Amino acid sequence: MPSRNDRLSQALRAVGDPSRLRILCELGLECRPVTDVIDATGLSQTNVSFHLRVLREGGFVRAERRGPFIYYCLSDPKLLRILHNLRDWLADRPTASTGKATARRNGVSGRRAPVRNRI
Repeated sequence: MPSRNDRLSQALRAVGDPSRLRILCELGLECRPVTDVIDATGLSQTNVSFHLRVLREGGFVRAERRGPFIYYCLSDPKLLRILHNLRDWLADRPTASTGKATARRNGVSGRRAPVRNRI
């Protein structure tokens, strides 16, 4: 049985691909046909289908048949909020190269504080 950290690692790998992340953000809160995803991302049909399969198998999106078309939707709308919160959090953080220089200028040591809370 995989641990919670194993599941989190697998999930991060699935959404960590730039194309898959772009697909998730383009879907937003709407269900969209594959052709819309192709147009929105600029990826090929084969590439979009591959990434949608990975996202579907990971539980991030679900497929709905509507007549002759298959629409893809986020499996849970909270996912979009999580991705936006992570993007905002990262935007507020210094990059590795600027963060070290800023810390040195501010007299902060390179040692890490003990971790008190775990996921």
